[in-house]
Amino acid sequence: MSEQYDQIRLLAEKVMGLARDSILVNMRFLDTALSSLKPIPQRGIGGFASQGTAIYYDPVFLLKKYKEEPAFAVRMYLHILFHMIFYHSFRFDKVDSEAWSLAADMAAEAAVLELGLAGGPLARDEEAGRKLAYIKEEIHSLTAEKIYRYLRNFQVGERERAELGRLFFMDSHRLWTPSQELTISAEQWKKLSERIQADLKSFSAGKSKSESMEKSLLEAVKDRRSYAELLRKFMVMNEDMQVNDEEFDYIYYTYGLSQYGNMPLVEPLEYKDSRKVREFVIAIDTSASCRGEVVRSFLKETYGILSGEENFFRKMNVHIIQCDHQVQRDTRITSRDDLDFFLSHEKLTGFGSTDFRPVFAYVDELIRAGEFENLKGMLYFTDGYGIYPKAMPPYQVMFVFPDNGDEGPQVPPWAVKVLMEASDSEA
Repeated sequence: MSEQYDQIRLLAEKVMGLARDSILVNMRFLDTALSSLKPIPQRGIGGFASQGTAIYYDPVFLLKKYKEEPAFAVRMYLHILFHMIFYHSFRFDKVDSEAWSLAADMAAEAAVLELGLAGGPLARDEEAGRKLAYIKEEIHSLTAEKIYRYLRNFQVGERERAELGRLFFMDSHRLWTPSQELTISAEQWKKLSERIQADLKSFSAGKSKSESMEKSLLEAVKDRRSYAELLRKFMVMNEDMQVNDEEFDYIYYTYGLSQYGNMPLVEPLEYKDSRKVREFVIAIDTSASCRGEVVRSFLKETYGILSGEENFFRKMNVHIIQCDHQVQRDTRITSRDDLDFFLSHEKLTGFGSTDFRPVFAYVDELIRAGEFENLKGMLYFTDGYGIYPKAMPPYQVMFVFPDNGDEGPQVPPWAVKVLMEASDSEA
C-alpha cells in the first residue's frame, strides 16, 4: 500500500509541475509569485489548501480530478496563486469569513476566466461565466471586496450562496487564519502584487486583458488605513486631568505613611500628557453626488471611534462643517453629548455642486477669529469631484473618499488621499 501511494504521490508531483510550467509559459509575469509558492503533498486532506508559501494538496484527489478534467490542475494552481497575490487570505480574519471566502473564490475565478488560458475550460465555466456577468451588471467590477458587499448588502440567501459555492469553490480556506510561522508576510505578498501589477501592463499589450485581475491587483496594493488610524494623526499632546501612575513613586508614598501616619511624602500627579483628539475639522461634502447612506456610514464610523472615553479630552473643539458649493452649516462639538445630539438629530443640508474652496476659506476665518488654539488638521469626506484650493493650508488635510473599487480622484500634492470602505469592520 505504501509503495502504491508513493507512485501516486510521484505522479501527482509531475502533474503539479506541468501545471506550474504551463502557467509560466503563458504568463511570465507570474514567475516571482510562482517561485514563492511551493506545492506540498499531504495525504488524506481530500482537496487543496494554502497558507503563506505553501499549496497543500491531496495526491489522490488531484489525480482523480485531473483524470476527469485535465485543465483542473492549472486552474487550481492559478486559483490559489490569485488568492495570494490578490491579498485574499490576509483579510480573512477581519470580516465575515464565510461570505469573504465565497467572494474570494468568485474573484479568483473571474480573473482566470477572463484570461482565457489555453488548455480547455472546466465543465462548469459556462454557467459560472453567466453568473459572474449578471453580478457584474450590479456591482460593475468583480473584485473580492465588491462581491463581498454584494453578498452582504443584497441579502443573498443560503440557497443562492450554496449554488455559488458549487460553481466557484476550488480550495479550502481553513488555513487562512493569521499565523506567526508564515515565511512570506502580508506585506511581502503585497510587494509581489505590486510587481505583478506593473508586469501585467507590458504583458497585456496587444492581448486580451483581464479586467477582474487588474481590479483585484489594484485592491491588493491599495494603501489600507483604518479610520481610527486617521484620527490618531489629529491627536495632540495635552494635559488630561487624571492620576498619572507612570510618574508616581510608591516607595516615598508608602514610607511617608509608615513614618508619619496619614501623611504621604509625595502625592500622585493629577494630570498626565495624553495623545487624544482635541481640535480638528470634519468637513462633509453634501453635494448631490455624495449623500445619503454613504455619509451616514461615515458619520456612524466617526461616532464609533470618538465615543470611546480614551479618545476624548474633557474639553474638545471639533467643527463639523457641511458644504457643497458653499458652507451650509458649522456645528461645534465640545463634548460627547454634543456629538450624540448631532448624530441623532442633525440633518444634512446642501446637495448642490461641489467646491472645496469655501470650507478652507471658512476655516481660515475661524483661525483668524481665534476659534482654534492648535488646529491639527482637516478631515474632508467627499467623493472627490470638485474644485480644490491651489494653496497649501497651514494644517494637515486628508481627503477621505468612499471606496468604489478604483484608485479614486487625484488630490493636490499637499493633501493625503485615503479610500475608506463602507464600514471599517468590513471589506
